[in-house]
Order: sequence, then C-alpha cells, then structure tokens
Amino acid sequence: MVTWKEFASARRDLAETGRSLLLHGPGIGLAFLATVRKDGAPRLHPVCPVLSSDRLFVLVTPASPKRHDLVRDGRYALQTFPQPRAGSDEFYVAGNARLVEDPAVRDAVFRDAKHMADASEVLFELWIDRVMHTRWENVLTPQMRPVHSTWRAPGAATGGA
Repeated sequence: MVTWKEFASARRDLAETGRSLLLHGPGIGLAFLATVRKDGAPRLHPVCPVLSSDRLFVLVTPASPKRHDLVRDGRYALQTFPQPRAGSDEFYVAGNARLVEDPAVRDAVFRDAKHMADASEVLFELWIDRVMHTRWENVLTPQMRPVHSTWRAPGAATGGA
C-alpha cells in the first residue's frame, strides 16, 4: 500500500486526473466510499474526500457505521460521484484506511477540507493498493465502450480493480 504522494510519483498523469475528478466542481468533491460490514456485506456511503499534504483522507462522523467498519476492517473502495453528463470520466481507488489521530495532521486536513468538516469527525487516511480511471469512447452510440487506465501498488495482490 502507498500514500497518494507515492502513487502520484509513480503515475503523475493518473493522479492529476484523479485529483480533478475527486475534487470536481467548486473543489468540494463527492465520492462513494464502500466499506465492509461486520457480516461481510458491502456498505456504501457518500463522502467528501480531502487531499492534504499529498495524502488522501476522509472524515467520518463518530456514530457513522462506516467509521466502525473502517476501524474493524480498513478495506475500502472510493468511486468518484457520477457527473450529470453522459460518458463522464470515472475514477476509482481502493486499499486500506488507517485511523489518524496526530493533531498536526488533523489540523492540516481540517484546514484543507472544502466541506463543512466538524472537529468531532474521525480522520482516516486512504492508503492505496489500486487505481482505475475510466473514460468513455463513442458516447451514446451502440459502439460506446469504456477505456480503462489502471495502476497497482508495487507488491499489491493481483485481482480485479
């Protein structure tokens, strides 16, 4: 697993695309965060990802089920929020979330957050195992097809994105 900075060093083009899709619009950004429930089923939540000091974070309210999921089993998948235009690009990142309690890191993330973050929120850094950018060709035609650009962290297990 690697940090956003390490991923960006390895694939600058893909990281720049990911940044623009994660922080679309006025820079607030929305994404879906998938976590693993205690019974092994997936759970899906909207979140506002934060890029701070070249690291990728999410803030989660203390009572949120996703907080408990990430503390118990840090596996996650983050998918950019769908755009209203047909054939819009998509960006996906997956790996393992790690709880961050360092006050200096928390302060920096709260400073960089573009949404209405609350000091009671729990901070997780999203460490990266794999990334996929999807763009679409021949949009709204019978020949419409996805074109994927993928990246895996060195030493990452093989499997689907």
